[in-house]
Amino acid sequence: MSGLKHLTAAFSASAPPAPARRVGARPQPAARAARREPGPSRLAYRLNRLWLTPLYRRLVGVGLPLLLVAAIAGLWLSDETRRANLTGGVAALVDNIQSREAFMVRTMEIEGASPAVDKALRAMLPVTLPASSFDIELRDLREAVERLDAIEKVEFRIRPGGILSAVVVERKPAILWRHARGLDLLDAQGHRVASVTSRDVRRDLPLIAGEGAAPHTAEALALIDAAGPILPRLRGLVRVGERRWDLVLDRGQRIMLPTERPLPALRQALAMDARDGLLARDVTVVDLRDPSRPVLRMGLTAQNTLRRAAGLPEIDAEGNLIDPEEGGAKPAVTASAGRRDG
Repeated sequence: MSGLKHLTAAFSASAPPAPARRVGARPQPAARAARREPGPSRLAYRLNRLWLTPLYRRLVGVGLPLLLVAAIAGLWLSDETRRANLTGGVAALVDNIQSREAFMVRTMEIEGASPAVDKALRAMLPVTLPASSFDIELRDLREAVERLDAIEKVEFRIRPGGILSAVVVERKPAILWRHARGLDLLDAQGHRVASVTSRDVRRDLPLIAGEGAAPHTAEALALIDAAGPILPRLRGLVRVGERRWDLVLDRGQRIMLPTERPLPALRQALAMDARDGLLARDVTVVDLRDPSRPVLRMGLTAQNTLRRAAGLPEIDAEGNLIDPEEGGAKPAVTASAGRRDG
């Protein structure tokens, strides 16, 4: 042990002394080199965020190529010769396609049309057959044809084999309308079908007359249907004042109907005729303009019969008194049965 102590003391004496250190002082670490951040720079970050914007991406991906193509096309079309060549080439291509056999219309077939309507339809075709189907606008042709009075509906179709098919539904005349300009055939809705020269052309149809009668054709047909018992005597209906109807019968008789609810008033007149034989008597007018107070206008024979019974002189057709002693007529001093207008 003593030898070990002597060895330690000798080693300590030969070693250099340790540097003096102040109390509380610690050694400073050596300075390190600055490290680069792994994230992008500010410019790169902003460009990346801008690229993520949908509008910017469409502008760059679609807008710029389109702008470039438009600029090249505009530069190429700026030459007049090139424009003329392009227009002529496109027109020739279109004409070549439209003139192919598959698109040609060679004949026209019409179903459900009378000879007059058939002829009118063929005359209204905008082209002369054979022609390309591209030159026939079916919708415009249908609208033009449906403006004809005699046609209610028409359907056009181009069938295989180059056939233009037309299926026509014509209006059916239901009544004859006499007005100041002549005679017209009307359908059940009052639409004009055609004009006729005389009543004899369609004697099978009932007759109406008077201005403003056409829009009320349905009402007139309902009155004609209701006049079943007196239908053989019916000569027609007259529109009075563009507001009401008069039924005109043979023997000069007339039934005057009200403006409102004319059908019940007509049934009332038929009931009186069935009960009392009203229309078989010498009655010229049955006035039902006020259905609650029917008024009868008697004929000349019935009036003179009543005047003779009352001891009054008879009257003639003009309403003048007939002097039995002189055998002549003189103007009436008293008014005869008043005639009521429409």
